[in-house]
Amino acid sequence: MAAEKLTRARLAQILVLMTILITAFVWRTVTYENTKVLEDHADRCQISAESCVSKSEGDPLGLSLSPFPVKANSEVLLHVRNANVKPVATVAGVDMFMGKIPVVFEPQASGWVGRFQVPECVHNTMKWAVTVEVGERKVIADFVVKK
Repeated sequence: MAAEKLTRARLAQILVLMTILITAFVWRTVTYENTKVLEDHADRCQISAESCVSKSEGDPLGLSLSPFPVKANSEVLLHVRNANVKPVATVAGVDMFMGKIPVVFEPQASGWVGRFQVPECVHNTMKWAVTVEVGERKVIADFVVKK
């Protein structure tokens, strides 16, 4: 096929195909909308100085970690205050996906206490996010783990 001559029919075929491809490219470029997926009704807070408080709806929901600062490969306790129902939570890496880590909760007098462990990362610092759902309410709290 490489040794064939360029005939008028072959040239017309190439031009029609290029016109279709250029039209599709231009149409897709012009009609492109950047749709960013946002967390639905999620409050965000930064766990620094051991705790953060989410105040969007009704009673404030307090989250705290101990021991603080969090260290990799050691058990971490997540305290959830002002929650009447058992929370559901997962921990995931923000900077790098390292899987979703479930948090197991137990009732306490002051609220709920969940236990989890974050793995060690190759970087010196790693940003993590714990997503806590209490009923219809969702809070995403960021924290940093250093080596």
